[in-house]
Amino acid sequence: MGDTKHDPTTATLSSHILDTSLGTPGRNLAMVLYQKGEDGFKKLSAHVTNSDGRVKDFPVLGAGIYKLVFDTDGYYSAMNIEGFYPEASVVFRTKLGEHYHVP
Repeated sequence: MGDTKHDPTTATLSSHILDTSLGTPGRNLAMVLYQKGEDGFKKLSAHVTNSDGRVKDFPVLGAGIYKLVFDTDGYYSAMNIEGFYPEASVVFRTKLGEHYHVP
């Protein structure tokens, strides 16, 4: 967070999922990005992690409050594992000119 080499008029986002229970990248994990507005959170985009557990194609963001919702239930169900958390949400705030990484 906080790299000033980025476009000062936007904020950018990346994510890298590591499955610590298996010691591997979290491949094919679905997530949804939401932006908070006056009427609550609205869906901006949906993504699935690549073979390295990364998402690199998030939309360019403005300053504001966002939420990433990770479909951990779908991820573990695909491996016939019953996970403890059906989903995980991370709410964060962005400023223009910054890059943010959500692990």
